[in-house]
Amino acid sequence: MSLSSANMHIERTPDERFEGLADWPYEPRYVTVGDGLRMHYVDEGPADGPVVVLAHGEPTWGYLYRKMIPGLVAAGRRVLVPDLIGFGRSDKPVDRAAYTYEAHVTWTGDWLDQLNLTDITLFGQDWGGFIFNVHVGLTPDRFAAVVAANTGLADPDYMATLTEEQFADTFGAFLQWREMSESPDLTASLAVASALAVTGDVLTEEQAAAYDAPFPSDRHFAGARQFPRLVPLDEADPPASMLRRAWAGLGTFDKPFLTAFAEDEQVTRSHEPVLQARVPGAQGPDHVTVPDAGHFLQEQQPDLLVKAILSLG
Repeated sequence: MSLSSANMHIERTPDERFEGLADWPYEPRYVTVGDGLRMHYVDEGPADGPVVVLAHGEPTWGYLYRKMIPGLVAAGRRVLVPDLIGFGRSDKPVDRAAYTYEAHVTWTGDWLDQLNLTDITLFGQDWGGFIFNVHVGLTPDRFAAVVAANTGLADPDYMATLTEEQFADTFGAFLQWREMSESPDLTASLAVASALAVTGDVLTEEQAAAYDAPFPSDRHFAGARQFPRLVPLDEADPPASMLRRAWAGLGTFDKPFLTAFAEDEQVTRSHEPVLQARVPGAQGPDHVTVPDAGHFLQEQQPDLLVKAILSLG
């Protein structure tokens, strides 16, 4: 379905694309964010339970957490899984220029405000962490604990110190992914399957179909293609000033901050020691190295990750 919102052309994936998906029985819920964009989320478990937010990256959606939601709900947690704008059942601007780092922070901030979420335990992976870690830095009182899994937060001042050789060495895997993201043959299921293949894991046909469900055309896939272009590779504004403020907040965040990086993760690996060294709350927890897993570690070690979340209280 093609729509317009505040002079923005958007696609809204038809509901029938999400019918009968494997292991995904959850009722869709929506809020309106930004200039009239519909944002989808799952809200499961007791309404008065401790809040856990599970934030996905690209090119996935909330389906990535289907193996973690039941264990957290069984432990009495209220589990919220938002679909970022451009993904899942959320609206998808067609113009890639509509997707900026600041816009994603604004959209997710609207979602947090409208649901009035507090005392959040955040589990952020990939862009789910890169976006929501900004909120942790800017509004630390809203968060009780963080699990940073194969994610991080860019530091524009650090980027500015790197030589061309150091940059290529540190971010080589990411640069390869950025190039791959422009391939006309790329699909969400292909991206997930390629990452799982590193450890010999595979997607079933039903799972692959579920990952591809939000994207019936390339118009729907604009956000997924643009995300790698949003990673700040220098100290240019507007993202740089926002990230500096976020880092200032993270530099005083003394509540539990646990890293959980997979053994076979490459794309975000350089962020692991930075988070552990610079966030005060990361000095306490016993950080987790997730065995037999790669970038989409939720597919491979969901029980271990649920245990990590619950270990924070």
